[in-house]
Amino acid sequence: MNSRDKKLIEIILIGLLAANLLAWSVVYFFNQPHYLEVIFFDVGQGNAALIKSPTGHYILIDNGPSAVILEKLAQEIPFWKKKIDLVIITHAHKDHFAGLADVIKRYQVEQLIWNGARENSLDFQQWQDLLRQIKTKVNVAWAGQRIKDKDLLIDILYPFFNLTDYEFEDANLSSIVVRLSFKEKTFLLMGDAYQSTEEDLIAKEKSCQEKMNYLCGMLNLDSDVLLVGHHGSKTSTSENFVRAVSPQIAVISVGQNNKFGQPASSVLDTLTKYDINILRTDLNGDIKFISDGKNLKIKTNKN
Repeated sequence: MNSRDKKLIEIILIGLLAANLLAWSVVYFFNQPHYLEVIFFDVGQGNAALIKSPTGHYILIDNGPSAVILEKLAQEIPFWKKKIDLVIITHAHKDHFAGLADVIKRYQVEQLIWNGARENSLDFQQWQDLLRQIKTKVNVAWAGQRIKDKDLLIDILYPFFNLTDYEFEDANLSSIVVRLSFKEKTFLLMGDAYQSTEEDLIAKEKSCQEKMNYLCGMLNLDSDVLLVGHHGSKTSTSENFVRAVSPQIAVISVGQNNKFGQPASSVLDTLTKYDINILRTDLNGDIKFISDGKNLKIKTNKN
């Protein structure tokens, strides 16, 4: 075979490859059904959840404690997609934000929001260092803010006001609480919120029955899926709160055989008492919810 023939074959092969990639991208585009996916990743002892909106946007709520988040994202985001539309960091603890250092090396993050609260800790210093590395728009979140993506609503329910430069002894007290709603289906993500935050939310919801406030249009705790607060610790998920949310399914994001003894047996007992289906990342692996707005389908990669 002469060099001219070899060159011709190379051109043909390159053309076939390009056509094949184009065909796959066309198939991918036209086969995207209009459903919502919410994936709670198994990232060990930490939190990370990816929302794939029906319109094709990617929202990442917390990033877990390590680079394992990249492996998880690679399973859910096509290799040619290099953009994450929004990252929400619930609070400045490493088991929720540390993975972001690796995420920003691979993906372009369009916007980041966090609670703005300070904590006198090494975790917070590392979070500030990371913020300085991020070349993206950074905003502070507080209750009443809503992100709308067609039929998907992402509502910030807590903290109740702008916490910029407020200092907390424990950043968990400032944790962002997020509620997702897609038509008839709803998810409540508690971050590391404690029972004190749960009681504040219940009181605020109750006050709407007596006097309207700025949150009343979106503050509805009742949700189909609850990501329980603080990895199932006994500091969170009171019986009063479980009754208020009345979830069908509770998700616990927790590391296998972790040193904290999470989830607490008291939390598991409370959830079981109300016949709530419990899914755990340490036992079930990645937990994926798929919804058309009316039905929920669940997939796990363990058990």
